[in-house]
Amino acid sequence: MLSRRSLLLVASAAVMCLRVPGAFAAADSESRKFIQQLADTAMNTVAVKGLSDPERAARFRSLFVNNFDLPEICKLVLGRYWRSASAEQRAEFQKLFEDVQVYTWTRRFKEYSGETLDISGVETEASGDFMVVSQIRRQNLGPINLSWRLHQEAGVFRVIDIIVEGASMILTYRSDYSGVLASQGGKLDALLGSMRQKIEQMKAS
Repeated sequence: MLSRRSLLLVASAAVMCLRVPGAFAAADSESRKFIQQLADTAMNTVAVKGLSDPERAARFRSLFVNNFDLPEICKLVLGRYWRSASAEQRAEFQKLFEDVQVYTWTRRFKEYSGETLDISGVETEASGDFMVVSQIRRQNLGPINLSWRLHQEAGVFRVIDIIVEGASMILTYRSDYSGVLASQGGKLDALLGSMRQKIEQMKAS
């Protein structure tokens, strides 16, 4: 015969089995909604024709900072170099990485020509993150496969990675920056200098 404690454990497990699927379904729906709203806002504010370059950059910066987990992304991009970096180096890397993203994506949105985002599904990962699977539909061109990795904290979603045609943003930048660091004896200041130079080039182009 089951003890009272065992009965309680079995009952609790049964309740969890009933609740968890609904909770995941709600989270899947909310993560899908989050990405759709993010895409719609970008198209309606950043991709608008006739904006000046500084205004377009300012609009994208606001969107990026408010919807991406920049500190976590920077930590993942630098990997082991993040652990040995000083607080000042971490802060500067985060600011420079933000600038790189702003000028990279501002240029892409300036060239916007009617693309749309179609969300095909949401995958819940073992880590608790959500992968929102989508495609960018382009006029007279093939679609681009684009997935968004999200995590949720205190009910708030943030993007922590973008996977374009199987290529992770985080892994791509980690590989690029690790190459620079390896060539400079692991000196983070050398990478920061390289990033500053690249940003100035992006501003001028």
